[in-house]
Amino acid sequence: MDGNGRWAKKRALPRIAGHKEGAESLREAVIACAELGVKYLTVYAFSTENWQRPTDEVEFLMGLFAQSIDNRMGELIKNNVRLRFLGRLQDFSKELQEKMRQAMDKLANNTGVNLQVMVSYGGRAEIVDAVNEIIGAKDWGPGTRVEEEDIQKHLYTRDIPDPDLLIRTASEMRVSNFLLWQIAYAEIYVTETLWPDFRKKELLAAIEDYNKRERRFGKTSEQVK
Repeated sequence: MDGNGRWAKKRALPRIAGHKEGAESLREAVIACAELGVKYLTVYAFSTENWQRPTDEVEFLMGLFAQSIDNRMGELIKNNVRLRFLGRLQDFSKELQEKMRQAMDKLANNTGVNLQVMVSYGGRAEIVDAVNEIIGAKDWGPGTRVEEEDIQKHLYTRDIPDPDLLIRTASEMRVSNFLLWQIAYAEIYVTETLWPDFRKKELLAAIEDYNKRERRFGKTSEQVK
């Protein structure tokens, strides 16, 4: 969800104003997905690298996470959203960890949009954590091998389908350490729109563009047909 800072700078506002408006864009995206029948929406809210940002900005974001959980709970229930926070949750304060856990428990039985919010997340960190889990779980005898299926079963997203579409806002032309394993065959859509301006219209444009594409998964057009 890129472009919050640039959105604020263009308006001579502090960066936190961009984050506030970005939270509203997320709200609209979730509602739009519920209306459109999109079953899985995964958003990159806070990376492992974001801890290096200025302390006041990090503290504001932690407060925004907590506030959003409190303020949006009724709306998430109304829209039948299942919420999961994924990443190195142990990096957060005990209070925020508990708030996240309570929110996930409260929405666990919902059957509409599955909303994954990636926090203290990095694609490389996820793979490292998966490998360390495998090391602890396997009986390491001679000839023991790690297979793709082993890694897949130990990812944070182990029970979630790989994404079909990766949307990059703010003209970003890189994957930025996001779902590195899972996006192997995802279609990528890049838009100039800054995240605080990304609303239902922009989401529809991305989906319409995706629907025009032929997905091959390494195969030829003839094999796909």
